[in-house]
Amino acid sequence: MSDLLELARSLDARDPLARHLDAFVDAPGVSAYLDGNSLGRPLRSLPDRLASFVREDWGTRLIRSWDEQWMDLPIELGDRIAALCLGAAPGQTVVADSTTVLLYKLMRAAVAARPDRSEIVIEEGNFPTDRFVAEGIAAERGLTLRWISGDPTAGVEASDMAGIVSDQTALVVLSHVDYRSGALADMAAITDAVHESGALMMWDLCHSVGVIPIELDACGVDLAVGCTYKYLNGGPGSPAFAYVNARHHGALAQPIQGWMGAGDVFAMGSAYAPANGIRQFISGTPPVLGMLAMQGMLDLIEDATIAAVREKSMTLTDLVVRAFDEELTASGVRLLSPRDAERRGGHVTIGHPDFAEVTKTLWADGVIPDFRFPDGIRLGLSPLSTSYAEAVAGVLAVRDALRG
Repeated sequence: MSDLLELARSLDARDPLARHLDAFVDAPGVSAYLDGNSLGRPLRSLPDRLASFVREDWGTRLIRSWDEQWMDLPIELGDRIAALCLGAAPGQTVVADSTTVLLYKLMRAAVAARPDRSEIVIEEGNFPTDRFVAEGIAAERGLTLRWISGDPTAGVEASDMAGIVSDQTALVVLSHVDYRSGALADMAAITDAVHESGALMMWDLCHSVGVIPIELDACGVDLAVGCTYKYLNGGPGSPAFAYVNARHHGALAQPIQGWMGAGDVFAMGSAYAPANGIRQFISGTPPVLGMLAMQGMLDLIEDATIAAVREKSMTLTDLVVRAFDEELTASGVRLLSPRDAERRGGHVTIGHPDFAEVTKTLWADGVIPDFRFPDGIRLGLSPLSTSYAEAVAGVLAVRDALRG
């Protein structure tokens, strides 16, 4: 135990990103916050940013702020996320609705663009929202869902596409990082395999954006959606973003036609005429307030660089796996994430039959991971807000809670 803590303190002392730890709000009574993969901590600067917005942008400029800045904010912010985190050129990403709504928009647009094809392919263990939206669209359009059974720890691989995708596949929907195990999919190889069948490839980036460098353009990805309240620290309910590769602009028609996606927003025309490019994927009035918190986190990522964030993420998760080996295996705990850091996202999942009760104990003691049915604890390690000592303390708290 002492060796692990000494190693963690040594890593913290040498960590070039440690200077960012104080940028986040400390929660009273919380000694280890290991749930940044579900909800990132707020920044200390956020209260002043919110107050300034109410006092100036909204309070003083009033409705004039729409013309001065808010009307273009969804695309400007989308471009910034794209540049810092997504490996995407400008004009392909927009911040708009919730993850669920954007998943619907892009899935529905994709299958409509492939009218001669009858199937949607999705992993059977994908996040419920992705599956539920796919089920609804399949029922709405009279399509068939084809399920991929990926390895529960390793995740879906390119070889899993064989025998699943075909000339009847309209769309494949997968998560870049598995929300359960943290397994990191090979985006380039899987996208290539899907394209060989002529299908469109859509990625859910909720558990990878802000913690892993993503190369949407280089991988030839067609569509992607991601949330902003995990590693982008946008706060509960902050809006998601949608990416539509420029080669599909004008070919994919979004299904929720709202006034903010019209070519002339204030024409109040008698019929819908979509805007050019990514703007047409906006429907209603953008949630400007919900876009404030993530802007401070993007500043930090720009300063740190996403490559350095990823480097620390791998070191953090490696340390947690080592702590698991040394402190938890004797208690019958199972590792439910890949051992290879190159194949892992930003969280490590461990399993034990008693973890539902253990999680209650941990929360009461100020150690905050999250529980995932049926018996998993996810240790989420957000590199800019999580120290190495905090990560080790979380593992040791799990050990102590199991011992009772």
